[in-house]
Amino acid sequence: MSARSLFPRFGIWALFLVLSAVASIAAGTPDRPNILFIYTDDHSYRTVGAYPQSYPWVRTPNLDRLAARGVRFEYAYIGTWCMPSRATLLTGLHQFGVESMRMEGPYPGSTYDPDKTPFWPKVFRENGYFTAQIGKWHTGTDTGYGRDWDFQIVWNRPKYTETSQNYYYDQPITYQGGETKVLKRYSSDQYSDWAIDLINGNGRDPEKPWYLWLCYGAVHSPFTPADRHLEAYPGIDFDTPADIFPPRPGKPDWAQKIAYWEPGPDGKPTFRGRSLTSWTRQYHQGVLALDEGINRVLEALDASGQRASTLVIWTSDQGFAWGQHGFRHKVAPYDATIRSPLVVSMPGRIPEGAVCPRPVAGVDLIPTIFQFAGIDLPWTMHGEDLTPLLENPQGEWPHPALLTATGRMYGSDTDVIPEGEGVMHNGVPWYVMLVEGRYKYIRPMVNDLEELYDLRDDPDELDNLAIDPEYRDTLLRLRELAIAELREDGAGFVDSLPPVREAR
Repeated sequence: MSARSLFPRFGIWALFLVLSAVASIAAGTPDRPNILFIYTDDHSYRTVGAYPQSYPWVRTPNLDRLAARGVRFEYAYIGTWCMPSRATLLTGLHQFGVESMRMEGPYPGSTYDPDKTPFWPKVFRENGYFTAQIGKWHTGTDTGYGRDWDFQIVWNRPKYTETSQNYYYDQPITYQGGETKVLKRYSSDQYSDWAIDLINGNGRDPEKPWYLWLCYGAVHSPFTPADRHLEAYPGIDFDTPADIFPPRPGKPDWAQKIAYWEPGPDGKPTFRGRSLTSWTRQYHQGVLALDEGINRVLEALDASGQRASTLVIWTSDQGFAWGQHGFRHKVAPYDATIRSPLVVSMPGRIPEGAVCPRPVAGVDLIPTIFQFAGIDLPWTMHGEDLTPLLENPQGEWPHPALLTATGRMYGSDTDVIPEGEGVMHNGVPWYVMLVEGRYKYIRPMVNDLEELYDLRDDPDELDNLAIDPEYRDTLLRLRELAIAELREDGAGFVDSLPPVREAR
């Protein structure tokens, strides 16, 4: 069908008007692109069909299609849990570098000093970008509207602590830093609609390229699926994780105490009277609305003519374990608990259908965003620009992925490592984790065993090579590399790490 036949009454003039309208909402260019950063919550890479580690019954056709239109990173470590992951993605710094961030008052209350802890969207505003955030906010009661964000519709979780578990319904939503009203609709669906509206030009400056941080609450507990998905995945099956119950040979003492699951009457794992299968099914059902909503957002990009001029990043704050190593949680330094999905897409500029096997970290994403936008970094950040890997996903990459966990403490408050229970968070001690190539190194900030895993040959992380004399040289090399990375990034605790416990 010709362009003229689409507009039989008004002819080419009508086509001109349509194209002009599209141009008016597509201010981004390939050299100064719009940026759509999609951020899901507690969302394991194992729930996405594009990842070979997913169960064979997983169906996420739209997320798989996104992966097919960009680079999928096999090993991405964004953060250890909700709040520090977001602090990293607002600053480009590891948790120990985010000065003035504090957790105070009823959980999850938090605060920060915006002069000591500036968030980088402010810099984008100063450089001509329209900045927007939609969805979950979990980094200080000050959401930064008018300073960091031109547009903001958010559930301010740290401020409204009494609704901190309202991830799916009855959220107090604050509009543009002013009125707060309770949202009754299913959050994943509403967030998608708000994002589509903004992409289509409503509520933003049409002359500016835009940055949108779209923060879904799914698939965080209570893992509530949309009503339309309550019958999804009937009759699922999978193998029970090998080390769901202790003992866990070769692992440190702290890992032997993890016991979220207990044997039911039939010996199979249960939590609060429900089976592992039931919980896992419900969690995967909660992913389906994300798959649908993200697809609708991407379709809006296509329909508005903005896909080629928009950098799309999709990841999660961290993963979530279902029985692996005894966990029903995040935080711990194992792939099952913290490894995230990560896809970066910009057709025409980034390869499509590619897989990058190099490990990357959350701190790497912010320098990459600045590079694409052509804006100089406003301060020294801890990560590396991933552009070389986006140009050549199989290329060499000399940078290890570093992740640190310091519980609920940030900045210089982490310089002194607490003792006793103060160093524990959900049963896990503070730790340093480094992934280089096929190996993962873990150093707890308590006097306990280090861990070393070959992620290629032992993806389930069951065989701790740190206690194997044959891997002594690898252990020592990665131990020194981790310390060097910490020192380069200015970690105050680097010279006061407790001695490691040698294997007996």
